Amino acid sequence: MKSLPKGVKVSPSGDAESLNELSQGFATAITAGLMMVYAVLVLLFGTFLQPITILFSLPLSIGGAIAALLLTGKQLTTPVWIGILMLMGIVTKNAIMLVEFAIESIHSGQSREDAMIDAGMKRARPIVMTTIAMIAGMTPSALAVGAGGEFRSPMALAVIGGLLFSTVLSLVFVPAMFMVMDDIGSLSWRFGKKLIVSSADAEHGGDHHAAPPGGQTQPPAPPPKIVSPAAE
Repeated sequence: MKSLPKGVKVSPSGDAESLNELSQGFATAITAGLMMVYAVLVLLFGTFLQPITILFSLPLSIGGAIAALLLTGKQLTTPVWIGILMLMGIVTKNAIMLVEFAIESIHSGQSREDAMIDAGMKRARPIVMTTIAMIAGMTPSALAVGAGGEFRSPMALAVIGGLLFSTVLSLVFVPAMFMVMDDIGSLSWRFGKKLIVSSADAEHGGDHHAAPPGGQTQPPAPPPKIVSPAAE
């Protein structure tokens, strides 16, 4: 490639060209998707911190998808990007189930630790069931069954790897991140409350020690001197 004559260059074409174009638009698509997901979660939960817990579970699925491709020796093709976008919605759903149940339990009077343990115990079964159902539906595509199976196989393998990896780790990672974000929220609330109280005290103290409009205080007038007739 280094010994090419002047005016001759190598440019990708075919699948390589379409993959380059897709990868350029993929960053924009995934960024816009994450912003939309975060905005909707903020409206649903009424807080800015707990939706971050759900978004932190997304890298787990991407790591599982890449690991599945490496183990099977498949390439990063166009269907794989589509599968990764699919994983974003599936993994977000699992994390929402855990966080929403824990928040409802805390509002009903349970402690944070008990609420998170209860959420993990009661939501683990539906999460595992939906994961198994999704993997079963993707298995024929992963085995390249039917016409065009080789084209769909990398996408199915990426989805299966991402689902397995994220399901196992989300049951541990999401509760830990939930408690961390809850601690950060409590510290932020206490710090903001102290700032508000200190600023209010400073304003009241300034009002008590403020000088009158004349600028200087006038001393009180001395009482009148009374002279008795005997002294005269």
